[in-house]
Amino acid sequence: MTPKPHDRTTPGGRRIALDPDTVGRDLASLVLSVVELIRQLMERQALRRIDQGDLDDDRIEEIGLTLMALEERMADLRERFDLTPDDLNIDLGPLGHLLADD
Repeated sequence: MTPKPHDRTTPGGRRIALDPDTVGRDLASLVLSVVELIRQLMERQALRRIDQGDLDDDRIEEIGLTLMALEERMADLRERFDLTPDDLNIDLGPLGHLLADD
């Protein structure tokens, strides 16, 4: 017999489906969402610094390679856990979505 997801009502009355079979994927999704948010913030900060002329060419190259490697690693992890980029864009209700539309 397959265990069924357990429903728990939150204080706001919304239901959370807890499924022991997907807890690993759900946790990976949450962690990767936070990492993707930080990656996007780092990328925006790097672009600001480039636009301001704060970085020399070698540093720009180093940052670009690092961000590309991080993006590639994120793609590998999404694939490993069978997640899409949209799966990481958590809906925060009235605040909108966690990640910026690129």
